[in-house]
Amino acid sequence: MPKIHLCFLWHMHQPFYKDLASGEYRLPWTRMHALKDYYGMVKILEEFPTVRQTFNLVPSMIVQVEEYARGEANDPLLHLALKPAEDLTDDDKSRILRNFFFANPDRMIRRFPRYAEIHDAWRQQDQSGIARGVFGPQEFRDLQILSQLAWFDEEYLDKDPEVIALVNKERGYSLEDQALMGRKQREICAAVIPQYRKLAATGQVEISTTPFYHPILPLLCDTDIASVAHPGVPLPPRFRYPEDARLQLTRAYTYIQDTFGVAPAGLWPSEGSVSDEALTLAADVGFRWAATDNGVLARTLNQNAGTDQTYKTYLWQQNSRSLGMIFRDHLLSDLIGFVYSGMNPQDAANDFLRRIRENCASILARGEDAMVPVILDGENAWEYYERGGRPFFRALYGGIEADPAMEAITVSEAHSRLKATPLSHIAPGSWINANFDIWLGAEEDNKSWRFLLAAREAYEAHADKVSEAQRNQAMEEILISEGSDWNWWYGPEHSTDQAVEFDQLYREHLANVYRALNLAPPAELSKPIIEIHHEEPLHEPLGPISPTVNGTVDSYFEWLGAGVIRVDARQGSMHGKRVLVKEVHYGADAQAVALRVDFAETPEALNGLEVRVTLNGADSQILLHPGGATTQSGSATAAFGRILEITLPTTLQNNELAITFWQEGLPLEAIPRNGTLRITAARH
Repeated sequence: MPKIHLCFLWHMHQPFYKDLASGEYRLPWTRMHALKDYYGMVKILEEFPTVRQTFNLVPSMIVQVEEYARGEANDPLLHLALKPAEDLTDDDKSRILRNFFFANPDRMIRRFPRYAEIHDAWRQQDQSGIARGVFGPQEFRDLQILSQLAWFDEEYLDKDPEVIALVNKERGYSLEDQALMGRKQREICAAVIPQYRKLAATGQVEISTTPFYHPILPLLCDTDIASVAHPGVPLPPRFRYPEDARLQLTRAYTYIQDTFGVAPAGLWPSEGSVSDEALTLAADVGFRWAATDNGVLARTLNQNAGTDQTYKTYLWQQNSRSLGMIFRDHLLSDLIGFVYSGMNPQDAANDFLRRIRENCASILARGEDAMVPVILDGENAWEYYERGGRPFFRALYGGIEADPAMEAITVSEAHSRLKATPLSHIAPGSWINANFDIWLGAEEDNKSWRFLLAAREAYEAHADKVSEAQRNQAMEEILISEGSDWNWWYGPEHSTDQAVEFDQLYREHLANVYRALNLAPPAELSKPIIEIHHEEPLHEPLGPISPTVNGTVDSYFEWLGAGVIRVDARQGSMHGKRVLVKEVHYGADAQAVALRVDFAETPEALNGLEVRVTLNGADSQILLHPGGATTQSGSATAAFGRILEITLPTTLQNNELAITFWQEGLPLEAIPRNGTLRITAARH
């Protein structure tokens, strides 16, 4: 009898949040999803032994999970969650209130009455402050614990006696409770990889993977391929490094084999992004199958890809290479990702299975087997589901086991059981609109590719001039920077409250490439790529100024008439990042442009700070140290005391200026944040 073969592929992925230079995790999402999704999504299958599935694990994510499991991850927000509430500084409290409510209000926050109570109180206050008079140490400790428990896996919330006791306590938590919460986090993270190994060894789970740092492979091979998927799309300067694409694939293949004890047969190319060149590389590395979206299939076949086309396996063949292919059912996958969370779990499961039976009816009637590919994000959807989606999964998997005409199998099993339809080529594209517009074409996207290309070319030119360790470090930063997640947030398509943090981390990775090569990072890396729709308060100069450069304000009149940029501290701060500059005064006379920088920190705290001033395209570098400033290059005259004063000679009437601040080769701040400051030389 013909049968429905249901192939689930759950894609588990988070960007690489660790700054290799500082060792610090800039965002906590790998940890949070390790607590909530990575373990439980595979653990629940033990309740349904005949349901077999494929889990796609991105190596750069698993590397981070391993570090959390060992207790070695330097995660500032985890440190804040574990710090005694009595010892929290005002800055700590502000950071907690900014970051500890990033959870679904209905499904996660309101599940815990005390968490909801604190959340509501916070919303009624000035959210940018520290809720003075409202939150004392007990409120903060309750928030520290409940904000973490809300992300705990259902397996622990339902079955672990210590976690159940924490939840049942509800409020009034102690330091001992706080420590227990921290121990449990490490315990959950440590359970992730062994659980996958366990089910992979039994054959119930197949582990596939993605290029190591989740790059868009076709664009690494050649960014110009984007114009094939979307003719007329604006292209950045051509980036063509197929050797990087091969390295990302090879390292992923080896890492999964070493970590889980079995070589991955399958590949989910990042964002389902494919091209003939990318598939050729995957076949060369040793992968036996790959998957993408049926939108790509439609372009490949030059026709609509209905169920008759989608519900089968394919074999891509080109130049003596071959690779099995499946193409996901876009609609079914999106129903799980975006729709069923709002339904009763049993009703949602019933609807899903009904649709599958109806879609497959005509195929089965012909006496043929049907292969239904359901491929989607395996983590982000569940925070919108009741109890992390577990009631839905139990209803769904139970329904599959109860149907003798339906079987859930791995992708490799589908390829071994079903005859494949040949494909002589693949249309280049991703799972989103069968093109690459998310990652290329918009001004911000193309700027990021330009910065990446410059760093990659710097590596080519200078890698042989540094040690092997430095060379390896520079290449690692390049591979990280090639990840798709940075450009996900550039351009007009997506937004997040943490877009500025993503942008900053991306530019720091690129800056680290130059540092590893003993090169000064370009000043443009100090400026955001992402558009900040906020102008610094700016007052134009009123007249000529000719201050004495000595590091102090000699009189009220010395800077009278100067223009002023007052820096918004919220724009310059990322999760407690240093607030460096309060304001910059600027102006000019007929001979020179003058600058005065008022810092937010004491002179002693600024030791080693590098200030770069670019005037009309010429750079000057100034190093601050206790008792003064040293001009390292350029024509600037500088003095540093209570303030920093700088003059730069110029004979031009109209001048363009930018100031950037660096420490240990990393950009801290740029003024102005976008573009340059125009200064007109005033005449006496």
